Amino acid sequence: MGIEDASMRNGRALSDQWADSVVVRPRTTEQHITVNKRLVLGFAISILTLIIVTAIAITLSVSFERCAAESSGALAANGSSNSKWKQSQNANISHRDSEDGQQPWRHLRLPATLRPRHYDLRLSVYMENFTFSGEVHIEFECVHSTKLIVLHTDRLEVDKVLVYSDSKKAGVMRIQRRFHYQPKQVYVIALHREMKPLRTYKINITFHAHIEHELLGFFRSSYVLNGERRFLAVTQFSPTHARKAFPCFDEPIYKATFRVSLKHESSYQSLSNMPVEASMSDEDGWVTNHFSRTPRMSTYYLAWAVCNFTYREAVTESGVVIRLYARPDAIQSGSGDYALHITKRLLQFYQDYFKVKYSLPKLDLLAVPKHPYAAMENWGLSVFVEQKILLDPDVSSFSYQMELTMVVVHEICHQWFGDLVTPVWWEDVWLKEGFAHYFEYIGTDFLFPKWNMEKQRFLTDVLHEVMLLDGLASSHPISQEVFQATDIDRVFDWIAYKKARESLIIQFISLPILISVSVCLQDYLMTHMYGNAARDDLWNKFSEAMQREGKDINITQVMDRWTLQMGYPVVTISKNDSLDNSVTISQEHFVYDTDAKIQNPELFNKSFQWQIPLTLAVGNSSHISTETIIWVSNKTETHRVGHMGGETWLLGNINQTGYFRVNYDLHNWRLLIQQLMTNSTIISVGNRAGLIDDVFNLARAGYLPQNVPLQMISYLSQETEFLPWHAASRALYQLDKLLDRTEDHSLFSDYVLRLVEPKYHKLGWPATSPQGSFMQAAYQTEELQREVMMLACSFGNKHCHRQAVSLISDWISSNKNRIPPNVRDIVYCTGVSLMDEDVWEFIWMKFHSSTAISEKKVLLEALTCSDNIFLLNRLLNLSLTSDLVPDQDVIDVIIHVGRNPLGRHLAWRYFCEKWDILNSRYGEALFMNSKLISGVTEFLNTEAELNELKEFILTNGGESAPAFARAVEIVQANVKWHILFQQQFYRWLRKALDG
Repeated sequence: MGIEDASMRNGRALSDQWADSVVVRPRTTEQHITVNKRLVLGFAISILTLIIVTAIAITLSVSFERCAAESSGALAANGSSNSKWKQSQNANISHRDSEDGQQPWRHLRLPATLRPRHYDLRLSVYMENFTFSGEVHIEFECVHSTKLIVLHTDRLEVDKVLVYSDSKKAGVMRIQRRFHYQPKQVYVIALHREMKPLRTYKINITFHAHIEHELLGFFRSSYVLNGERRFLAVTQFSPTHARKAFPCFDEPIYKATFRVSLKHESSYQSLSNMPVEASMSDEDGWVTNHFSRTPRMSTYYLAWAVCNFTYREAVTESGVVIRLYARPDAIQSGSGDYALHITKRLLQFYQDYFKVKYSLPKLDLLAVPKHPYAAMENWGLSVFVEQKILLDPDVSSFSYQMELTMVVVHEICHQWFGDLVTPVWWEDVWLKEGFAHYFEYIGTDFLFPKWNMEKQRFLTDVLHEVMLLDGLASSHPISQEVFQATDIDRVFDWIAYKKARESLIIQFISLPILISVSVCLQDYLMTHMYGNAARDDLWNKFSEAMQREGKDINITQVMDRWTLQMGYPVVTISKNDSLDNSVTISQEHFVYDTDAKIQNPELFNKSFQWQIPLTLAVGNSSHISTETIIWVSNKTETHRVGHMGGETWLLGNINQTGYFRVNYDLHNWRLLIQQLMTNSTIISVGNRAGLIDDVFNLARAGYLPQNVPLQMISYLSQETEFLPWHAASRALYQLDKLLDRTEDHSLFSDYVLRLVEPKYHKLGWPATSPQGSFMQAAYQTEELQREVMMLACSFGNKHCHRQAVSLISDWISSNKNRIPPNVRDIVYCTGVSLMDEDVWEFIWMKFHSSTAISEKKVLLEALTCSDNIFLLNRLLNLSLTSDLVPDQDVIDVIIHVGRNPLGRHLAWRYFCEKWDILNSRYGEALFMNSKLISGVTEFLNTEAELNELKEFILTNGGESAPAFARAVEIVQANVKWHILFQQQFYRWLRKALDG
């Protein structure tokens, strides 16, 4: 036991010696000495004893290594999880080499020899010095004979370990060795005797650690109330950080029940997944809360918090108690009432939709000042960063309300997809994230049908956004293998969240030939509740449902093409010259950098091919046909369609339900452009937005001449719907960041203003009532008005500039903000960019004094619009050092400074200089780190900047290598576009403006 204690004191060295089974050989020195016989005999006996002891040690070491190798087997988990365990573990074992096979602590996955059943976790939390101590009792079953207990710990100091047997020979089991193996964040206990299958055992571990400042594991945060700084501590365990708070089997497959007890000063309160079962107060002013036993759940959904928040409460019809906890001033002002109200409605909606009741007696929503993500769906205790759950209706814009609503809808859905049914392993994280994202729009439509989210915003806010990322050569499949711990964080990206929804859920289950999605999801949840599931479990439910309907479609074969291949196809539709009304349809892998296929033949020598449900319609100037479905399975196919004349056009991917781009022959593109100019309403709103997005991205990748997209949007002054305008503005801003530092940028600005100004003057600014307050228009009208105003102000419309300056001046002089919440970001940014330093200082002062979370965010981003380099640099430094700026906002400030043409290089330089600080703060939260890297680098577009980026990566890449690889690819594409297309682009603009 003393060796193990020394090992912990001396850090890694002794642990690694033991883990590597190093044998240290004693050195001898020959000397000529004179001894008597007794000394010679004693020396001989000593040598013999040393040889015997060494032999015994080697024998024990070999025996230990053999028992350590016994790490295969099956783990039963709630019926259906049995096979999941075998599949999950066997998949991992196939990657192990023979040397590591004898040392299971070296593997990414824990050995499948033990299965936890229940955790009894008792913690004492010391907020005065940000430490905690704990004791965990884990009851587990031995599945396969072994002498080893391997579980996860990270940044914990283990004080004491005891192992008990519940068999006939009950009692404490002798521990031979125990050590921490940091490279895999595991703690290993080697027992003197073997544990037997089907028997239960208990392990008791006492430990202590720090409450971290880093936003992972059990971490601390703070806020200011009435001039006093207050602290709180909260957990963030997903995906692999429960091990930072207590020793555990920290993998999704190891579901168990938990009973948590929290001891802390009585001035604080504590929360966990379940309600408080009993509370006991000590004479010394401390309180211990004992929480009820949880259902079976994965470690990363366990949660607790110690804070001094207050709450508002609501109760559902079925008796579930919902509480929203936040800073006392936020609760008092009613900032949490909106989220509390919609959560109550959502719980009932999901219960009715899934036909599965919410499993817990309560659901707490916790609003914290700092968090590495927007929110975390811990079962019964969902944690949100304040900006994603607190709303002040008097100052919050509609876009802020919409974003907050979708975050809440997403997290409540996870109480079923994630908490109740959990993916077996991280490669299938999209099983929970894809469906939660799918229901963002369905759930929001349920709450606010007039918003029409499912048919409108998902196209531009989700589909178009994720296709930008997935069109990179550095993209990856939805299901990606995880070979090392750093890979786990990387699976939580937009591909898992958004592509899963678009390429799988929307594309296939929305087709009329398939069955009701709700029936399949109900069956899926009922079968795997309180257990784990893999992608084939979902496909099986769809296959079974279709077989019952007499439909023979191999769902697994179809879906695997979309989950196991990176990227997506571009489908090209061309009319044939023959008279048989046939078209040629071909598919190929869409990549922005077509040279990547040549430069990286190993990646692209695969036969990328998809089974594509192509919906197709035929139209002319006055009519469009009913859509037909063509399953495209080959590289090139010929199909007959309806009657086609010389002026008949083809339209593919109706309403953009398919996850692919569509290209046509140039004649068909001209016919579609002509149709938009003469009568755009023949083509649906969704397809108008889809055509705009496709044509700009096809031109960017070199599939089309650069003038085609500009001709496509020439009709925009006649467009009355928000969605096509939104698609066009996204494309125009993408072009603007390429062109805004070129000599002829004014040509592009003039062209955009020519498109925008007729609609801007027609829509005007938000109307005012006779009392002077702004009147709220219908949602679609308000959003269109906002979109056009933003384009007008961004590209230099003088009237828009004057109006913004007037509103800012009125605010300063009257100290009364009469600016409509829905356009405040536009007005603030425009005012800061055009007015003097005093206005910047005024906005900075308002940022400090405002208590409304949404308003603070808008004010902070407005400060990045200044054309004063000194002020931008000051803001960057203040945001990184000020406690008033949340971590998520620090990233946004750096990114927004980079979006300012004058601040572009400044943001990049600042990023390089402060990388060590930024990486240490966000390094393990790779989602935030990737956002920062892509946001700062996507605006770089010169050869010199590309070389700087490459040089920086050589010395600083590290664990952020995938994000930097994407960054290099994007900047290379920017540079390449300038070389190949800039002159062609400007030549067409000159002709268009002269005409």
